[in-house]
Amino acid sequence: MNDLIKMTATEAVALLRKKEVSPSDLVEASIARIEAVDETVNALPTRCFERARKQARALEKVRTHEDPRSLCGLPIAVKDYNDVGGVTTTYGSPLFANNVAAESDATVARLESNGAIPIAKANVPEWAGGHTFNPVFGTTRNPWNPDLSAGGSSGGSGAALAAGLVWLATGNDLGGSLRTPASFNGVVGLRPGPGVVPRPRRLPSFDVLWVEGPMGRCVSDVAMMLDAGCGADLSDPLSFDASGDLFQDGLADVKILRRVAFSPDLGLVPMTPEVAGTCEKATRHFGDLGAEVTDDVPDFSTAMDGFQTLRATLVATMMGPLLEAHRQDIAPEIVGNIERGLKLSVADVFVAERARVELYQRMHKFFETHDFLICPTASITPFPIEQRYVEEINGQACETYIDWFAITCAITMTSCPTLSLPCGMSASGMPIGMQIVGKPRGEKNLLRAAFQLEQRLGMAQRLPVGPG
Repeated sequence: MNDLIKMTATEAVALLRKKEVSPSDLVEASIARIEAVDETVNALPTRCFERARKQARALEKVRTHEDPRSLCGLPIAVKDYNDVGGVTTTYGSPLFANNVAAESDATVARLESNGAIPIAKANVPEWAGGHTFNPVFGTTRNPWNPDLSAGGSSGGSGAALAAGLVWLATGNDLGGSLRTPASFNGVVGLRPGPGVVPRPRRLPSFDVLWVEGPMGRCVSDVAMMLDAGCGADLSDPLSFDASGDLFQDGLADVKILRRVAFSPDLGLVPMTPEVAGTCEKATRHFGDLGAEVTDDVPDFSTAMDGFQTLRATLVATMMGPLLEAHRQDIAPEIVGNIERGLKLSVADVFVAERARVELYQRMHKFFETHDFLICPTASITPFPIEQRYVEEINGQACETYIDWFAITCAITMTSCPTLSLPCGMSASGMPIGMQIVGKPRGEKNLLRAAFQLEQRLGMAQRLPVGPG
């Protein structure tokens, strides 16, 4: 069982495809690892083991696995903001502690139709946030150091991957909810462009800030999961058909790059020198791929004000009615988010939308001369679990509870695909991640470049880790 856990998802699916292992073998290996390790990590508090066993037995009756998008019976973790049919979806809120989903949402249903087996729900912050704790299931701990945060809001997914509880996990990302835990846990997380992965119905249909995306222990695993999860769904009007070349094909094909640009902070947020230095050093490896490294970074000065407005609009749209009925049962940070959205004027939204359009146009101009934009994923390394959020960086106070991850929020405003890749370790032994930002609809080239860089950095070989 331990040998199975140590495999990448790509390796495990290759064995499933050849029927050298069965879905039941992997389900039982995952269950054994969860029961042995998750008492410490608390990444997967909601388990659906019997449901997974039933799915595994059904998939074992399939004679062949010829579809290249199929995961062939691989167990995955599903973030607790997504519905799995017959399993509770709590959103980390006591208001929904007994909320059983009637059916899997569009994101999960697509993965299940392509051979994924949800085995557990991954812990989340209450509704949103950069640190995974809630009044229903408590705090998720970082497997590299259980005294430190796993990040959020996909903290349960990131920790489950790093600890070897599962091979793949779903994530979603508004302001960094997938990328921050990828960095904190030393795994890979991809925020695709809007529409690549279909989204749940509970989200406003035409919003492009929140996207669903894959998380894995290495780039090839993430590419494989994206193949299994992408595509059109009529419930999501922004989703589109993804038939054609596979994301996982051609990852090892070397493409000569022209230029990449690196910024330690996008001119937005204080950055710890250790994080900035580690990411800059990793960026130099792009020189091995023929790229010139520049500092010609687009202007992001209006990105955070615009993001704060548009995020507040989204949160108020989704949760305004809930606030009216249950204010006392909602986390204070989320109450503040909703109230900010309800107080916005039409003029405020106009300004934010103009800022978003202008930033996209600057990014379009940037990509005329550059292949990728590189910056750190998080301003700091993981912080103590007792903190609700980061209050200061390098002595500079954070005005709101999301300011410390402004560097991911700003990239959200571009709508560009973005991948968080582990790029080094801190002096205290914690992972550090870098964001690689690609051209719109450029997920395939982004994955290929990240794969090439991953081979040079060698971080993927460090996983999984046992909680130490």
